[in-house]
Amino acid sequence: MSLIDLSKQVALGVDIGGTNTKFGIVNHRGEVLDKGNLKTDAYDKVEDFIDALYDHVFPLMEKHGAEKHFDGIGVGAPNANYYKGTIELAPNLPWKGVIPFAELMTAKFNLPCTVTNDANAAALGEMLFGAARGMKDFIMITLGTGVGSGIIANGNLIYGHDGFAGELGHTIVKPGGRKHWSTGSEGSLEAYASATGITITAKKMRAEFPESMLNQYPEDEINSKTVYECAIKEDPIAIEVFRYTGQKLGEALANFVMFSSPEAILLFGGVIKAGDFILKPAKLHMERNLLPIFRNKVKLVFSELDEADAAILGASALVWEK
Repeated sequence: MSLIDLSKQVALGVDIGGTNTKFGIVNHRGEVLDKGNLKTDAYDKVEDFIDALYDHVFPLMEKHGAEKHFDGIGVGAPNANYYKGTIELAPNLPWKGVIPFAELMTAKFNLPCTVTNDANAAALGEMLFGAARGMKDFIMITLGTGVGSGIIANGNLIYGHDGFAGELGHTIVKPGGRKHWSTGSEGSLEAYASATGITITAKKMRAEFPESMLNQYPEDEINSKTVYECAIKEDPIAIEVFRYTGQKLGEALANFVMFSSPEAILLFGGVIKAGDFILKPAKLHMERNLLPIFRNKVKLVFSELDEADAAILGASALVWEK
């Protein structure tokens, strides 16, 4: 029986966003050997998008193909169904309906293809290459424009019976609360703890406190970044924006802990750049809302993956998940 040289095994990781798609060739050590990107929204037909992706990727595959073996393709995408290999009713992609994406990719690239949503992919990437190495029970929360999540229990990603489990960002943290700009639900975690939610909170609070530094910015420049800039200058209203956001996040995290009793909750995304402004209140309100048997057991940890490459690493991890 011949031995497998893992140093020569590579995967293609593809992260599909509403505007941009990132791709890269990744090895077993989590090193991105080559990468690139293209515009997702430039292609009205998914077949045209896959053709363009192939044209971008094939030169890289040829470059590494002589000395590497491609095990497959992993794709992170909105509303991706792991079981069926489909992208279904994704509101922020130009291709409508149910797309047999993995099947189309395999036909074009002649490689096995696995898909899941981007937050699930991030959780797998963290387990293989990041801060969750060696952990069998953890929850990944991605805090960006929206709030995504991936749940690992007993070493396995939780997909549910239909492939769509783990939408923790859309759980209700304040019944009858803030209306979500896209789903229409009232009081979801995403409406408060995402960068978009922080922007809404900041605009509301600065209107109530004219003395806040936040009022030095035009309306269209208020975002999580400008809130952070004011917070580090000790503006109390900016600090309160993050405290309130952290409270809502922490209350939600308490529910998540009591659901799956994870070893850790990993936080990833642009929002975590706020650091302790958001982490301290999140930790405080998580612990405050836990039953005693769960308290002081769960670590809140920042991701160790490089933000620029995390999506590619997560997608490539799908190839080696099994």
